[in-house]
Order: sequence, then structure tokens, then C-alpha cells
Amino acid sequence: MTKGKEQVSSLICPLLAPHTCLLVPPPQLRPREEKPKGGGEKAVSQLLWILLRPPSSFGGPRTNISPRLMTQSTCHPLPESLETQNCGTSTGAPSWKLSVPRVFPGHWRGVRPTMPGLLLLFTAALLSSWAQLLAEANSWWSLAMNPVQRPEMFIIGAQPVCSQLPGLSPGQRKLCQLYQEHMAYIGEGAKTGIKECQYQFRQRRWNCSTVDNTSVFGRVMQIGSRETAFTYAVSAAGVVNAISRACREGELSTCGCSRTTRPKDLPRDWLWGGCGDNVEYGYRFAKEFVDAREREKNFAKGSEEQGRVLMNLQNNEAGRRAVYKMADVACKCHGVSGSCSLKTCWLQLAEFRKVGDQLKEKYDSAAAMRITRKGKLELVNSRFNQPTPEDLVYVDPSPDYCLRNETTGSLGTQGRLCNKTSEGMDGCELMCCGRGYDQFKIVQVERCHCRFHWCCFVKCKKCTKIVDQYVCK
Repeated sequence: MTKGKEQVSSLICPLLAPHTCLLVPPPQLRPREEKPKGGGEKAVSQLLWILLRPPSSFGGPRTNISPRLMTQSTCHPLPESLETQNCGTSTGAPSWKLSVPRVFPGHWRGVRPTMPGLLLLFTAALLSSWAQLLAEANSWWSLAMNPVQRPEMFIIGAQPVCSQLPGLSPGQRKLCQLYQEHMAYIGEGAKTGIKECQYQFRQRRWNCSTVDNTSVFGRVMQIGSRETAFTYAVSAAGVVNAISRACREGELSTCGCSRTTRPKDLPRDWLWGGCGDNVEYGYRFAKEFVDAREREKNFAKGSEEQGRVLMNLQNNEAGRRAVYKMADVACKCHGVSGSCSLKTCWLQLAEFRKVGDQLKEKYDSAAAMRITRKGKLELVNSRFNQPTPEDLVYVDPSPDYCLRNETTGSLGTQGRLCNKTSEGMDGCELMCCGRGYDQFKIVQVERCHCRFHWCCFVKCKKCTKIVDQYVCK
């Protein structure tokens, strides 16, 4: 066997069962043979040709394969130079009966693939591909579903936290190793984004439902739709919000209070100080972490995959800018008896609900895009204005969210509550997609007849009432 073949066999055989892949004897125990021309490349080509040949075309005696349940595992004789066998003795174990010739004739004297070996090889390839697809489906959003330990909670001798976090890309895992104390706040930011998404879409057919703890939203995120655009934007905004606040509160060692310069329109007698939200650091870190997954991908220029990457980067940036642009000056009065003779001002993040409202408006006016041969996004309808970095874009039409569809990831609207009197998206006619609805009554308990008692508490009674509810068929 040539050196190339030995290398190939050493790579292939670990994938196959020990009784289905046989290595040739060591060089000193087998007949001399001339080295074929072509070296390792020829050995690789021969191996691929052998694997793709039908079983009946192999040279030499055919290998008889008959899977059966046997009372005792059977090991067939190996070549004389390989006398060591690993025979099982357990009863009732499934085994393969193989007839293996001592020396394989002709052009192949290295690895002898058999049918079980081929099945195992292709199974391993399929499992590898499936694992890669699962890795692509997973996302850093899973940090919102799986609590992240803070550095002070680490146990001596435990595995590093970054190796235990699911959904991180290689670049994000490296950033995790450098900034471990940030990971808990990235998880909080992702959770904030998911909650805001569910609030904004609570009356829509797609209501931002989470389906598991790894991909979070399921297959629906594999479609480059408006809904996907909003989800990417609001989750990136959540990370900026969480990191900026953590800096102000002194939770991170690499940042502190905001260092934003004094606004020019601030009155002279007002002090610019205090400890503001460090939105600059939050923006920069969120850009590095969230975009790392997209920037690692390398697709052909002009391909649909590249279009999706550009779409994700655009929407991530729109979410970050929404938080950055909406941060405003907040002030506090000082003086005797609240005279407000002096004011101290600082930079403060806007309420995240306002960020979500703005991104929802961007969702309603999102631009439909397509990838060009030059690898850039362009408008599908050129009559519309070119989107700015603050706008959301999408490349695929939204799927049908009316019916459950495992392929697209749609959960359908069956069982959803609807408003009988509304003519909007939350109305029973639109929410139920014309399928009709069921009516039932529930008993609702709420506080009533509340009274303030001196000093100082409020005492209420509990009232019950029967309420009509409507559920989509």
C-alpha cells in the first residue's frame, strides 16, 4: 500500500465499525509492491471510485452480508498478519456475518469497504450535515432562554462558561472568552427583545412565539420575511440597551458612565454630569457581537445566501441605531424646597417600549429587496425611496401564518383569542382567516372597591364577573 492509501485508510476506518473495515498488514509483513504513480491523489481517487461502485463490481470473492440476531457474536478470521480479534460474547446482540478474503486482488489492497461500512459512512456524513444545519438553526437568542451565570458564580474547576453556551458562532465564542461578564447582559438584552417582539405582535397572526430553547423562534426565521427583519432588529436593540445600562450601573469592568460631550443647546447654568447610560459602548459592543455570526459566513457573490446575510446586517444596524438615536438628555432639579435653581443633566436611554414602537413602524414600511450579481441589495420596486440605515429590509415574502406548516415553521392561528368587535388584525374575521370561531364564557376575578386607609395602605375587595371570549377554529 502506498503512503497516500495508508493516510486515507487511517481517516476512513475510524468512521466504520471494526468488523467492516480492515487495514492491510504492516509494511514489513506484506509482499513488496511497486509504488503507483500519482501518490496520495491517486489513492484518494481510487477510494472514491471504490465507494461509488456497486457491490457486485468489486474484484475477488463477493462479500456476503446477512444481518441477523445470533445467540453469540461471531468473528470471522482476519488475515494471518492481523490475528488480534475483538470478539463479543454477549448473547442476543445483532451481528454482521462477513466473508473476508485474505488478500484483496488487483488494484485495491488497502481498505476493503463492505456494505455495512458504506452505510455507516454515509450515515456519518448525513449526521454531520444535519449537525451543521442544527448549528445554523441555533442562535445567540438562546441566551435568553438559558440563564447565564455571572462571573462571581463560577465554580473553580468547572468548564468555561463559553463552552457551555449554545447557539454561539466561533467569533461570538471568542468574544465570550474575552468578555465573559458581558454574556449575562447579552442574555438579558435578548430576553428584552423577545418580550418586546411578543408585545408588538400580540394581535397579529404571527405573534413572535418561541418554540424551543435553541433556535428560539424555529424554522420561521429561515425565511427572510418582514417578521424576521423585525426580530433581528429588536433583539440587536435589546443588547445595546442592556449593555449600556450595565455600564452605567458599574457591572462591567471595561466600561463606565457615558462620556458624551455636553449638548450645545443645553442652558449654560445647567450642569452636565451625573452618570449617564453608556450608549456608545453598548452600540460598539453589540455591533461586534451580534454581527459576528453574519460576517463569518462566506457565500458566493450574488447568491441568495449572501442576500440574506446583507439583510440581517442591515436590520441589526437599524435596531442598534433606534436605541442610539432615541437616547436623550435627562435632568434633575436641585435647590431649596424644590426651587430648581440648579439642574444636573446626563444622557439617558429611552424606554424600550418606545424603541419597539419605532421599530414596529419601520416593520410596516419595510422595503422589499433583492440581491444583484455584484453582491448588493437593490429595491424590487425602484419607484420607492432607497432605504436608509435606520430602515428594515426583507428579501422573501411572508409565509401563510393562517395554518400550521412544519416546513415554514408557521404555528397557525387555531386556538388563538380574537376580538369579535374589532375590524383590525386582532378581529376574529382576520385572525381566524375566515375559518370561524368558538365562543365560551370564563369567570374573571379582579380587584374592586379599593379604599385608602390612614396610614398608609389600600384595601380592595375581589369581584368576579363572567366574560365572553372567542377562539379561532
